[in-house]
Amino acid sequence: MTKVFDPRRRTLLSAGGGLLLATALWHPAHAGDEVEIAMAGTANGSHVWFRPRGLLIQPGQTVRWVNRDTGNVHTTTSYDPGNKKPRRIPAGAQGWHSDYLMPGESFAVTFTVPGVYDYFCLPHEHAGMVGRIIVGAAEATPPPYADTDAQLPPAALQGLPGVADILKSKAMD
Repeated sequence: MTKVFDPRRRTLLSAGGGLLLATALWHPAHAGDEVEIAMAGTANGSHVWFRPRGLLIQPGQTVRWVNRDTGNVHTTTSYDPGNKKPRRIPAGAQGWHSDYLMPGESFAVTFTVPGVYDYFCLPHEHAGMVGRIIVGAAEATPPPYADTDAQLPPAALQGLPGVADILKSKAMD
């Protein structure tokens, strides 16, 4: 798990390939495909987000978080005891923490254990900058990790998309 800055992606976007890239990222995911989650925010920093914030992938797929926010640093950090948070990733899955990503930097994780993964941005968790990834099939009920809900900031808990919604749409903004 290393930070990677890929200047080819910036070149593609600046050359007007953004629409092409966005189209490619929204097709149904297959094992081996890399999927991007953008980290972004408003120009004045009053609102921050992961996009998509809900995502359905297959075991073996890689997710790459890219900081597209020109005015903020962000992290992608799993909810798990290794990050001093309640476990909100499947048993047997390894947690992650990207460290601070400067604008244009990225971080990737390959997901192999099926289940529901909740994650957050360390400096922006209280602002609701959270996301959920479902790897493989998942049960829509009961709500996952309900026993740890009280340990999350209210904005973080409200920002997590529902499992049923992600399963229905495959990706959610």
